[in-house]
Amino acid sequence: MSVTTLNKLVIIGVGLIGGSFALALRQAGLVKHIVGVGRSPQNMQRALAQGVIDEIAKDIPTALQHVDLVFLAMPVGQTERIMMQIAPHLPINTLITDAGSTKQDVIAAARNHLSDENIKNFVPGHPIAGAEQSGVLAAKAELFRNKHLILTPLAETNETATQKITSLWQACGTEVSQMEADEHDRVLAATSHLPHILAFALMNHLHTQTESNPENLLRFAGSGFRDFTRIASSSPEMWRDICIANRLALITQIDAYQKELKNLQKILEKGDCEALEEAFSQARGIREDWLKGKN
Repeated sequence: MSVTTLNKLVIIGVGLIGGSFALALRQAGLVKHIVGVGRSPQNMQRALAQGVIDEIAKDIPTALQHVDLVFLAMPVGQTERIMMQIAPHLPINTLITDAGSTKQDVIAAARNHLSDENIKNFVPGHPIAGAEQSGVLAAKAELFRNKHLILTPLAETNETATQKITSLWQACGTEVSQMEADEHDRVLAATSHLPHILAFALMNHLHTQTESNPENLLRFAGSGFRDFTRIASSSPEMWRDICIANRLALITQIDAYQKELKNLQKILEKGDCEALEEAFSQARGIREDWLKGKN
C-alpha cells in the first residue's frame, strides 16, 4: 500500500491526540503544512511554539481551503457542531477522519451534515492510545506506536479513502483493524468506558467516606491503588461526552458489573473461602492469558 503524503493537514482539537497525530506524521515526513483549529488561544499558541502546528487558523472557511485531510480530535460532544461548521467549506476530494472514542454518534453527525460527495471520503477512526494528561504539551510522536487503531468505515465510504487513512495511521506506528461502529461501541464500553467510570466512582466513594479529612485515608494508598485510579486523572469533559454518547452500551456494562460485585458480596457474606479463591483464580488466569497474547 502506497503511503499518502499530505500537503495540508487541518487538525480540529490540537490536544493530546490531535497534537500527537501531527507530530507522528511530521516525524514520518508525510505532511508539509499543519493548520490548527481550537477553542483555547493559549493552547494554540503553545502548539505553534512547540512546532506541533505551522499555523493557527483564522477561521474554518480559510483553514479548509485546499486541505488534503481534516482530522477531528476534539471531544465527541462537539462533533455535531463541528460537522455542521465544516460541511459547507470542505473541498470535494478532502479526506476526513476522527479520533472519537465512540463511533455511532460521530457517524450520525456526519450523515446529518456532510454532502454525499464528502461522506465518501469520511473514514471514522479511534486510536486505542492516550494518557491521563491532556492538552498539546502532553502530545508526543510515539503515542500511537504499537497501539491499536480501529476504523469503522461507512457503507458509503470510498475504499481508496479507507486505504489512505490506513496508510497514514500505519505510518504513526499503529496496528489498524476494521469493525462495525456498533460493535466498536459495545467493545469499548466494556474495555475502556466502564473502567473510567469505575475509577472516577472509586475516587468519589473514598472521598465521601473521609469527607472531614480525606488525606487520612488516601495517604495510606499504595501503588496498586494509584495504578487502578490513574485514569481518574483523565479529562472530565472528554469522558463526560464519551459516556453520554455511549450511555446505552455503558449502562448494560454497569448492570453486568454490578451483578459480578453482588455475586462476590454473597460469597463474602457466606465466608466461602473456596468460592472466593476460585473467582480470583479465574480472573488471574484470564488476565495472564490476555497478557501472553499481547507479547
